[in-house]
Amino acid sequence: MLFGLNRATDEQSLQEVLEQFSSKELTQVLIPRLSDGEINQLADLLMELMRTHFSDQEYHQLFLNDPHHHH
Repeated sequence: MLFGLNRATDEQSLQEVLEQFSSKELTQVLIPRLSDGEINQLADLLMELMRTHFSDQEYHQLFLNDPHHHH
């Protein structure tokens, strides 16, 4: 994982970081150590990114795993 060389490398590195970050083993150790403020800050950031970059349909398909959602 390396950041700052170019966009393609940054994207690949971010994908790897997010995949590792979301592992059940890691989250089971990290989450109980987070403060209430850190939990809210992280949740707010993730939700804001999805609101900014996903359509309603993408949100339901990709995040909620609801491929049949129709608005």
